[in-house]
Amino acid sequence: MNETYSDEFLKTILRRTKRIAVVGVSMNPVRPSYYVARYLGLKGFEVVPVNPVHAGERLFGQRVHAGLDEIEGSVDMVDIFRRSEHVPPIVDEALERFTDLKTIWMQIGVSNPEAAERARARGVDVVMNRCPKIEYQRLFGELRMGGFATGVISSKL
Repeated sequence: MNETYSDEFLKTILRRTKRIAVVGVSMNPVRPSYYVARYLGLKGFEVVPVNPVHAGERLFGQRVHAGLDEIEGSVDMVDIFRRSEHVPPIVDEALERFTDLKTIWMQIGVSNPEAAERARARGVDVVMNRCPKIEYQRLFGELRMGGFATGVISSKL
C-alpha cells in the first residue's frame, strides 16, 4: 500500500473523469462511502451507486445498482469501497464490462497489487489507498481555504 502517485497523475485522473461507479456505497450518511460519493456528485461528477444490499433504492437521485453489470453505458472510474480481498472480482468485472474504463481507484485502506497489475496491463490507471475526495480537495485548493498545508504551491487561496 506504499505506492506513490504524482500530483499531476492524480490531477489528470480527476480532470478527465466524468462518470464514477462507487462500489460499496452506503445509504448511511455518516459512512465515508456516502459522503465521498455525495461530495463527488456535488463537484459535478456523475455518481453511479453500486451496492447489492440497496439495489433499486435511490441515492443522490440515482438508482442503486446491484453490480457493475447493471450499469447502462460506461464509466470513467470505478471507486472501490470494499475490503482488499474483495477487490479482484470487482476489477475483473469492471475490465470486462467497461471497455473504455480509464481508472480503478481503491479507497484508503484498500489495496490489491495483483488486481492493480491486471488493470494496468489493460491500460487502466490504478490508484490504491487514496480517497478521490481528499485528493480533489488537496489538489484543487479546497483544503488550503481551510488552513491546511497541502504541499501544493499555488497563488490561489
